[in-house]
Amino acid sequence: MEPNTALRADMEAKGIDLELSLRILKDINSGRYDFLKSVEAAGVPPVDGSSVMDAGPSLRVELPESIARERLEALGVPFAESGASEAQDGALAFDREALRALGFRLLDRAAYGVLNGGSATSYADSKRNAALGADVFEAYRPGFERLAPLCEGVPKGASPAWLDGDGHPGESFLTLKKRAALLLAAGRRERFGAPERPVLPLFQMSSVGTDSALAEHYRAWRVHPWIAPLARSEGVDPAELRTGVQPMIAAFTHSSEGRPRRIFDQAWGKPDTALALPGGHGQIFHVLAEVYRGLLADGYKWAWLGNVDNSGYVPDPAELAAFALSGAPAAFEFAWRTPVDVKGGILVETASGARTIADIGPAISFDRVLELEKSGARILFNCATGLFDLELLVPRLDELARELPVRLSDQDKDSGRYSQAEQVTWEVAALMDGFVGFAVDKYERFIAAKLLLETLMSSGAEPARPLPAGIADTARLLAAGQKRLMETVYGLRLENQRWRPA
Repeated sequence: MEPNTALRADMEAKGIDLELSLRILKDINSGRYDFLKSVEAAGVPPVDGSSVMDAGPSLRVELPESIARERLEALGVPFAESGASEAQDGALAFDREALRALGFRLLDRAAYGVLNGGSATSYADSKRNAALGADVFEAYRPGFERLAPLCEGVPKGASPAWLDGDGHPGESFLTLKKRAALLLAAGRRERFGAPERPVLPLFQMSSVGTDSALAEHYRAWRVHPWIAPLARSEGVDPAELRTGVQPMIAAFTHSSEGRPRRIFDQAWGKPDTALALPGGHGQIFHVLAEVYRGLLADGYKWAWLGNVDNSGYVPDPAELAAFALSGAPAAFEFAWRTPVDVKGGILVETASGARTIADIGPAISFDRVLELEKSGARILFNCATGLFDLELLVPRLDELARELPVRLSDQDKDSGRYSQAEQVTWEVAALMDGFVGFAVDKYERFIAAKLLLETLMSSGAEPARPLPAGIADTARLLAAGQKRLMETVYGLRLENQRWRPA
């Protein structure tokens, strides 16, 4: 059904791509997506040291000597400088120390991407945050009411990534990301001198609703004391990012209203009012296509990609080296699931033995996740961090954009009951010709903030009342992990209850 004049005007004012939304709606009502079913998870793959590697202190890569030498040569790394040691049966081994050193050498051929998307409608939504439990929400209500207004209408990446001990809002998620990249670039320069090209250039997927606000945020980095001095040392303009702008689409009516579905036109209870949403981060293979092609043309072979809201998402040189030696097209990070990991994907194995990442909600029900855990399986939760070989990815961009599933999920939020159509980025794992899984410590690499309450937990905010035991333990570990990250990868120190550059 075509939107009426008032609804059409509202959609245009909100930057919704009317043509794209109506095309998706037509496909929905024609039954094009009806064949998409939840992932039938037969089990969870183990950490076996090859297809899924422990990326902690014991990270180790072993290869037959001929293959190791061939891959080092392809990387342009002299064997004598590779750090390889002899292992059993004529193999060569690279321990974490050797991999980290090798990875630093390769950093000037790697780029660092963030998924910004929209304004994160779920993040500061009171209903969504209350999903962790009414008692948990009430325990953090003071901090929630302090930060929630600062997130309204602001790109999530530009919102505070933590709350200081004195109640002062911290710097943004994006500022932390840029600082980490510049510190790694400085570390590489110390080891190997001036690079041929900028180290770890930041690129992004923004949206039509956030792109201008993000650009303003980046321009402020030119004088930001946490960013500007490091950028000058590297000779780069911190405000220059390669960008793909994601179009917004409309929300559709809830499944309870039956078919044919329509444009959702009652947002916030107001008639002829649409809700603008990103079409899922899975649109990256279309939206970022020219960015990826440009990076490859400029000499970058690898590209990280991850969610902006994960403070633990920073490039790991050791993982880069392990991935480069693997010959795989992609790598993804996973951590053991905790009680607060209710939105995102998990690593599963299907009955046919194939591995994929199934998104909780759109692809696999949360009840099924709990069933797997009750059966004794330890769930590896997707950290929403990918590392791609651009030489293998770029030729397949158009194919992946077409083949990645479009999924519908019902939502019940402050803005109303509606359905959302989205492509989930990490389902691309099922379309890859094998991939490497890195099992990481959640409290080192996956300090994610899908919900504002998680930001308060990782900040170490004192709850106003006792938390349930499981949540209390998770909050304590998140806060300890965030503190380690601030002191190490972000180069900060705690002074008078506030984090400042060390």
